[in-house]
Parts: sequence; structure tokens; C-alpha cells
Amino acid sequence: MPLVTAPVAPAPETPPPIELPEIGYASVTYIDPAGTRWPMTDLAADWYTLAEGVSGLGAAPYVLTSDPHPRGGARLRHVQPQPRTIVWPVLVKGTDHMAFTANWRALAKAFTRTLRLGPDGTRTAGTLEVARPDGSRRTIAVYYQDGWDGLGRVATGITWDSAVLTLWCEDPYWVDTRTVVVHREQGSGEDYLQPYPSVSSSQVLGATTVENPGDIPVWPTWTITGPASLVTFTRTDTGESFVIDPNDPSIGHGDLLAGEKVTVSTDPPQVRYQDGSNWFGALNWPDATLWGLDPGDNPITFQLDGAGAGSSVDLTFHPRYETA
Repeated sequence: MPLVTAPVAPAPETPPPIELPEIGYASVTYIDPAGTRWPMTDLAADWYTLAEGVSGLGAAPYVLTSDPHPRGGARLRHVQPQPRTIVWPVLVKGTDHMAFTANWRALAKAFTRTLRLGPDGTRTAGTLEVARPDGSRRTIAVYYQDGWDGLGRVATGITWDSAVLTLWCEDPYWVDTRTVVVHREQGSGEDYLQPYPSVSSSQVLGATTVENPGDIPVWPTWTITGPASLVTFTRTDTGESFVIDPNDPSIGHGDLLAGEKVTVSTDPPQVRYQDGSNWFGALNWPDATLWGLDPGDNPITFQLDGAGAGSSVDLTFHPRYETA
């Protein structure tokens, strides 16, 4: 089954690439919680990254837990990814003192607002986006930790200064901006004998292989479109599966009708009907496992009981990587 990618949106304006430690030539943009894009590698701008001193863009940090081995040494028992810390030096300047001050204050606000609570009582991370010359982009969510202090040296703070930011990443992995989509749809039925013997396609039912091109397991989102009376997704290599039953008494719905949609998120676990109502009870607890996709090929089976014309399944995810 081929992978189908989402339509490609126009690429946002990208600053010129510079050579950065650990990753080579790349263009970098910071996107603050308000969605404002701040180019970080345009050396002609009033602020830009000082490549010397950048760190934390390589592989994620890990803590290894081991048990002593009676014959000497140890045996690895558990691997736990840790939050990532990125060190990001930035030079800020202006044509005069007030222009410099305005730039300094604006950038300080753009980074530190990641620590402020929004109207819904949660914090919104900023995004560091790394673009390559081939157009590919990877992002990582960042929170300001410290470093917006300036050098405090003679002549700094008048028309220029630099800060060495520490950015904290609760998820240490880089995420591809490209959405991978796998679509399976029920074919239209045909009369077996008219005008000659034929068999209608039933692509929703059956096995397929989904490739995760990233370095790290991903947790996909599934969208089921009716008609369907029972939905089963199985990862055949591990035997893990989950079932959505729209006839479960806790839902009070009945079979999915043509065009009705249910979305299953595997991280965080969530099942929502198209009107936003909670269908978590439709899962076959306690046996349900909302499984992920490992790097490489993953054999899976879609099964929609009661499928008809228009029945479909869409699986979507963003590949994740160790490095930028």
C-alpha cells in the first residue's frame, strides 16, 4: 500500500542557511507562541544566531538503567529518553540605541512568553524550525530557561549585545513538518453478473504495510468514516489491537452512518465523535492497546464490519528523528 502525503502548502519564507555545529548547513527560524516567525540565520538582519557556541542539536540524551551481572559488568535493563537542552547564542543590534532596545525587548518577549500561562491555563511552547536546502523541515518545541542577560561588557547594550539562551525541550525528538497519510477506502459495489462477472474492490478490509521513515516510534491518529458497525485495527507482528464499537451502550449511538466520522488519537489517548463528544467508552477495554508505529515497515490490518460505499480509514502521523 503506497503512502500518500498531504497536499504541500507553500513553504514559509526561509532565512539563508549557515553552518551550524552538529548539523551542517541549515536555515533556522524561531516561531513564538503567538505564531510570529523570527529568522535566526539571516546575517543581514538585526538579530541572528552566533553559530559558535550552538549545541544540543544532535541525538537525544538518555539515562540507562542497568543491573549488575554476577560474572562481571552489567546488563542494560531500561533506556529512558531525557528532556533536551539547546544552547542558542543570539546577536541583537540596531541602527541606534532605541532601535537596538526595541529589538532586544521584542526578542526577549518572544522567547520568555513560552513560560506564561494562556487563557486556558496552559503554557504554549515556542518552535525551533530547521530547514535544509532540499526544502525538508524539522521542528522541536522549546521553552525559555535562562540566558537573556547580555554580555555586560563595555560598549555592549548601546547598539548591540548578545545573549546565550538555554532552551528546554520536554520532548527531545525532532518532528518532520510533513504529514504522512495512509488512506484506505471502500470501493463501490457492483452486480457480480452484470454486464459480466466482476468483483468490487474492498480496500478497507485487509492487510497493508505502513512505513515509518523516522528514527523513533510514532503514535498515529486514525479517522474512521462510516458506514461501519465495528472497527478493528491490528498490528499483526505484535498482535496488539483495538476495537471501536459504535453500538457500545455507553455511547448510545448505533452503527456509524455514511459520512459520520470518529477520530482516535493514540497520544494522548482520545476517541472523539465528529461533534467533539467523548467516545472513549467505545474502546474494547481492558484489552485495547492503542499501539504505535516503529521505525521501518509495520504490518497492520484494517477491518470495518458493515462497510459500504464511502467507508474509509485515514491514518496520519509526523515522523520523528533523533537529530535536526
